[in-house]
Amino acid sequence: MEKLEKTLEEWRAMLDPEQYNVCRLSATERPFSGKYNDTKTDGVYHCVCCNEALFDSKTKFDSGCGWPSFYAPIGESAMTEIRDTTHGMIRTEVKCARCDAHLGHVFPDGPPPTGLRYCINSVCLNLEPRE
Repeated sequence: MEKLEKTLEEWRAMLDPEQYNVCRLSATERPFSGKYNDTKTDGVYHCVCCNEALFDSKTKFDSGCGWPSFYAPIGESAMTEIRDTTHGMIRTEVKCARCDAHLGHVFPDGPPPTGLRYCINSVCLNLEPRE
């Protein structure tokens, strides 16, 4: 996969303020506020910054955490994981492998078959419904 690199100024020009703050500055949208938290639409979720396919709706589940949750990414190479020790916690941050957009975090408390919960900010995603 070819890396997509832009300056912060280029990202700021193409993203709305909330997308920029979350995707490029690792902020978090408020829980239960995102457009995809309760969405049941069948389709594929793509990175809002580079359009890379990240999650299939078939892996989405209701975790009750307030953010869209998935038990697996669309492929092993879709994202990178980084140890995150901010806010007095030890977590695993997930970023888009193509453009390094901050997406959210992954936790080991999800359902089978993976046991993982990818807790993702809606503002980082674009859902392309299946026809």
